[in-house]
Amino acid sequence: MLSRLNPPQREAAKFLDGPLLVLAGAGSGKTRVITHKIAYLIRECAYKPGSIAAITFTNKAAREMQERAAKLLDGKDGKGLIVTTFHSMGLRILREESASAGLKPRFSILDSADVQQIIAETLKTTDRQLVRQAVTRISLWKNKMVSPALALQTAEHDHTWARLYDRYDATLKAYQAVDFDDLIRLPVALLTERAELLDKWQNRLRHLLIDEYQDTNAAQYQLLKLLAGPRASFTAVGDDDQSIYGWRGASADNLRALKEDYPQLHVVKLEQNYRSTVRILKAANSLITHNPKLFDKRLWSDLGLGDAIQVVQSRDETSEAETVVMRLLTHKMQHRTRFRDYAILYRGNHQARVFEQALRNEKIPYRLSGGQSFFDKSEIKDITSYLRLVANADDDPAFIRAVTTPKRGVGPSTLETLGTLAADLHESLFEAVFSSAAGERLSPRQLDPLRDFCEFINRISFRAEREPAGQVLDDLMQAIGYEAWLYDNEEPRAAETRWNNVQDFLRWLGTRGEEDGKNLLELTQMVALITLLDEREDEEADVVKLSTLHAAKGLEYEHVFLVGVEEGMLPHRDAAEEGRLDEERRLMYVGITRARRSLTATYCERRKRGGEWVACEPSRFLAEMGEDIKLPGKADSAESRLHGSDRLAALKAMLSG
Repeated sequence: MLSRLNPPQREAAKFLDGPLLVLAGAGSGKTRVITHKIAYLIRECAYKPGSIAAITFTNKAAREMQERAAKLLDGKDGKGLIVTTFHSMGLRILREESASAGLKPRFSILDSADVQQIIAETLKTTDRQLVRQAVTRISLWKNKMVSPALALQTAEHDHTWARLYDRYDATLKAYQAVDFDDLIRLPVALLTERAELLDKWQNRLRHLLIDEYQDTNAAQYQLLKLLAGPRASFTAVGDDDQSIYGWRGASADNLRALKEDYPQLHVVKLEQNYRSTVRILKAANSLITHNPKLFDKRLWSDLGLGDAIQVVQSRDETSEAETVVMRLLTHKMQHRTRFRDYAILYRGNHQARVFEQALRNEKIPYRLSGGQSFFDKSEIKDITSYLRLVANADDDPAFIRAVTTPKRGVGPSTLETLGTLAADLHESLFEAVFSSAAGERLSPRQLDPLRDFCEFINRISFRAEREPAGQVLDDLMQAIGYEAWLYDNEEPRAAETRWNNVQDFLRWLGTRGEEDGKNLLELTQMVALITLLDEREDEEADVVKLSTLHAAKGLEYEHVFLVGVEEGMLPHRDAAEEGRLDEERRLMYVGITRARRSLTATYCERRKRGGEWVACEPSRFLAEMGEDIKLPGKADSAESRLHGSDRLAALKAMLSG
């Protein structure tokens, strides 16, 4: 089984004598090592599948790992295997130990929109930037395992944020709800405080495999240490050169902590790259040597020298986009490739617009990644909260969002009282509204709007199983007055955009209902599945990929255009001023190592900022990529501008011929 692995991969798969760190360079086959080790543990070492937990960061990565492990095990012998994300692992512990955590078994999980709404209500503000700032501050505290009480004790200059954190935590307890960060923080606290629970989980899990270890934060590392226990039987797989999530609490220092906490740590380096050509890897190695190194590592490949890396200068962002599209089309025609072989990668979402326009002008299909999903838009979440509640009246986060959007006289104090009552009765918020005790805890002024709302949801739920989806949706929207509420609370243009999004969503649901013969209740239960299936279909579509560098991590493309490689853009101006160049350099490294066969880097002579033209300088990272990387001279860039439009016109003629 392990014969298909190279020697370092095989060593990592077979090592079981304590803690192991696998330094897995980009494209070095880390998932292959993890899945083969799982199969080895089950087939050769007689581990029970349920005693193995493979933990990663995204549902997509977990799904791929599960599928690959199942193939190695021929679909057998793997029943009970735990392949999950960190947060799903935390949820598994919390669900099983809910009573010990002071939660009802059906506690709710708040998404980011739910959290922002609670914070906004607590602060009594509509300032979205302030709300996001508060959410980030609380999230960082939670990821560092700082409780509200500790924050209040130690926050000298952040006392206002600490008080907000304390009130926010009290609200979540009243709602019997947790947020995303609590899925790690609470299990860590629980296992730290309850020795019998810690012993139970340590005995249940004999070996842990941690993917993308460099992306762990302090709380996740604590969870790993607790679950591993004194036996320390774990395999951590990571790459310090790809640690790019410091802004959300991830710490590359966790690699250093492994060496300090586990002196017996065994290290295996995976340096053979199976993805990129020699020239691409040479540039990546040269760049990353400018960062301080905890472990030396140098990628190599036997895939051949490959094409020279191209560096292109453009007059401005419009010219940059047109040049990239022209080069992409030319290359596609010459090499008979597919659109899906190409990716355009950039530092920030705001860079995408001009490339989208250039691609649309040439009728090139593309898919945007790394920006906000349609289903993550606040107006879509508002409507889906009603649909979730129609499908499941016990969905407390949906209840909270729907009952307060649009506002109907139900404020935070009413919801806190209702949340406390629901916790005492061990019922959902919806059920608690109709309890006899509700009249004792809430005044008629508070209770009447709640009961009116719940009776309305019951009527819609009754119709949702019996009538065409489109008609029920129309009546729902008319009854809640969402369009009028938008225009009362937003600038006209913003309200129009959000209402158009809602109409698109409603048409989409109605069309699916007609085509599939589904009523609204059935459609609501299928929404998550429908969006998941659509995502999978998109991944196979023949389209150019537009993506932020952060969102591109873990992916690979035959041909990559790395755009906007300028001082102030990459590295980002704020990072340079704040001394965070190391992470920006790692971000550039990630971009370079996404490319399999060719890499083109572009930058502009000038860009518009705040309506003014600003001169640009090529990024320092280009020079750090080694002596083989040549910046274009003035003659080269002038010739490119002179003949670029002519070449594009000639290419169009050839393609249409």
